[in-house]
Amino acid sequence: MNVKSARKAYLFALLAVLFWSTSPTAFKLGLRYMDTWQLLTGASLSSTLVLGLLVVLRGKFRALFSFSGKDFAFSLLMGLLNPLAYYLILFRAYSILPAQVAQPLNMIWPIVLVLLSIPILGQRISWLSMGAMLLSFSGVVLISRMGGSVSQDPQNRLGIILALSTSVIWAFYFLYNTRDKQDPVIRLFLNFAFASGFLLFAGIFRAQPFPGSLEGWLAAVYVGVFEMGITFVLWLMAIRLAPRSDRISNLVYLAPFLNLLFASQVLGEKIYLSTVTGIILLVAGIAGQNLLGKDAK
Repeated sequence: MNVKSARKAYLFALLAVLFWSTSPTAFKLGLRYMDTWQLLTGASLSSTLVLGLLVVLRGKFRALFSFSGKDFAFSLLMGLLNPLAYYLILFRAYSILPAQVAQPLNMIWPIVLVLLSIPILGQRISWLSMGAMLLSFSGVVLISRMGGSVSQDPQNRLGIILALSTSVIWAFYFLYNTRDKQDPVIRLFLNFAFASGFLLFAGIFRAQPFPGSLEGWLAAVYVGVFEMGITFVLWLMAIRLAPRSDRISNLVYLAPFLNLLFASQVLGEKIYLSTVTGIILLVAGIAGQNLLGKDAK
């Protein structure tokens, strides 16, 4: 692996992390102008167009004709799981919680993945893995305190439950896709296409299924392109070009800290000390889990 490829890998990875770090702020800004359904509809349509364009530019469009009915049915089910269920619940959590709280709670999915692998894959985990998970969960508890304000509003507890539940959905989505042999960009395009079709059909029964303002559409398009669409491709390219994928993967731990910067400077959120401490514990636990290697895989 040459130096030029390694530099490209880190550049693509850092761009992906930067875009993902801005997504929570984009969620919050978008939800000022529309509800969760409208945001997801606009974002899903935008992502479908971007991913479809990428499939065409990569010369992969004809590969769609080789897909079997089972392949299309799989994409239909996966599309209902992600983006539909995942983002509807996630956006609802963001409509309740500050970005500094919702984003790190959503990051717990690698730990959930390990827990699910016990009954589903029959894996055993070590005591060290258990310790790493407990460290992450202690971070979740601190983040959930919201500087001691969580008990002041029952809605906060609902938001925390919703944010944590998205990690379960994403872990299942990850497990279901691990054995998929199709091109990941084509698969993601089909998932979003089916989800967009459902959103458009169900939107018939809504008074306003789409973002109702220019500001709303700008936020939805940004989310669709930089949270759901092109960022995934950047990350995939980074992993493929990297001399060691684990070093690239570790860059994702910058996201919650960059999110704090955007949340404070753009959204004007007062950053809680409990959030910062909780993120450190959460990331340390996930990183420790990954370093153990066997259980993480």
